[in-house]
Amino acid sequence: MIRVLLVDDQHLVREGFARLLRDVPDIEVVGEAADGASAVTQALETQPDVVLMDVRMPGMDGVEATARIVRAGERVRVLMLTTFDLDEAVHRALQAGASGFLLKDTPYQQLIHAIRVVSQGNSVLAPSVTRRLIESLAPPRPQRTASDAERLSRLTDRERQVLALIAEGMSNAEIGRNIFLSEATVKTHVGRVLNKLGCRDRVQAAVFAFRTGFAARS
Repeated sequence: MIRVLLVDDQHLVREGFARLLRDVPDIEVVGEAADGASAVTQALETQPDVVLMDVRMPGMDGVEATARIVRAGERVRVLMLTTFDLDEAVHRALQAGASGFLLKDTPYQQLIHAIRVVSQGNSVLAPSVTRRLIESLAPPRPQRTASDAERLSRLTDRERQVLALIAEGMSNAEIGRNIFLSEATVKTHVGRVLNKLGCRDRVQAAVFAFRTGFAARS
């Protein structure tokens, strides 16, 4: 069962999400919060697998709440919800450790799929802006340190190939079709890439690829 915490300052929005998720057999809503401070408290108390986090809220916003939840070291994954596809706050939230973001008008089935994907430790980004968003999180010029070079040297040729495709914003299924591997095998490679690079998820791995110059900007 995937435990979900709903965070939005609008009661009707929270109620709408709760009704949508209530009929999904493998998802359980374990709490609701109307602001960032309450979200942090409830995340620590209820230990959800996924937090559906609104970006803009009064008081502590979703970005700061995400950073605090991640800093607490819990295995909670945060999926940001926003009205704007390139909102600057979303950039900061991903840097703070969010596992991805979706637009609030995302179709129901895509939302359910995203919750399941994030609960498994993967990341989700609105498909239309994935590469532009990831590129915007990295500095304009490559900044590769000796530590970065050492971490990259740990990757096998296949893992470097997988990292390059992660930086393109490809899903595991797309990577598999591109290099003729099963999705399960790609998942194994992705896990090894994240472990060797010390990245929390594939978003951080993609940012690492652009920041170090491993992946070229378009």
